[in-house]
Amino acid sequence: MQNQSDELIRTRTTLIKRLKDWQDQTSWQDFFDTYWKLIYSVAMKSGLSETEAQDVVQETMFSIAKQMPDFKYDRSLGSFKSWLLKLTRWRITDQYRKRDPVRNRPPSTKGNSHDSDALESVADGSHLNLEALWEEEWKKNLLETAVAKAKRAVDPQQYQIFDLYVNKRWAPDKVAKTFGVSVGQVYLAKHRVTGVVKKEVERMTKVLDQETEKT
Repeated sequence: MQNQSDELIRTRTTLIKRLKDWQDQTSWQDFFDTYWKLIYSVAMKSGLSETEAQDVVQETMFSIAKQMPDFKYDRSLGSFKSWLLKLTRWRITDQYRKRDPVRNRPPSTKGNSHDSDALESVADGSHLNLEALWEEEWKKNLLETAVAKAKRAVDPQQYQIFDLYVNKRWAPDKVAKTFGVSVGQVYLAKHRVTGVVKKEVERMTKVLDQETEKT
């Protein structure tokens, strides 16, 4: 299976074209593997339960599958990222509407139009700033993908030093002692791996933002 960063980059063109074939299970699995966590994380952070978030993932994927046979991606009508957000937003809103209204009702809503409006916004999910959540999770997904690729691209020991120093927050001297290197080499490993990650994020962002042909 292709690595996640390559799938993320080519989703809007090659992969979307292949998704039109219902029998292409490999392409559908690639698409799911690339985007399920993004959709799930946004659903969870929007206030849904784990079960509801899982339903959002499944229903969003099902919605995409239904649209694929006649789907034509046109970059001029918006980015792929925006299109996927729109589908996810609808499914999140559906989950809020399925909830028991009594469970969502604030204790002092009777006779208060302001509270009634607030209740309605909770029921349909309109109180959520999904654009901000989506942007945050999209960037996080992009960074995680870039880090995963950097891990495969650099020397294993350099990545381990980077991981302990940056991710695990070990003190530089502790990392140096663990690997039998100087503190300066710890800083150098951080610099090199960070540089690879930064270049990969820039590369993916550039390709994702460039103009694409209609599918």
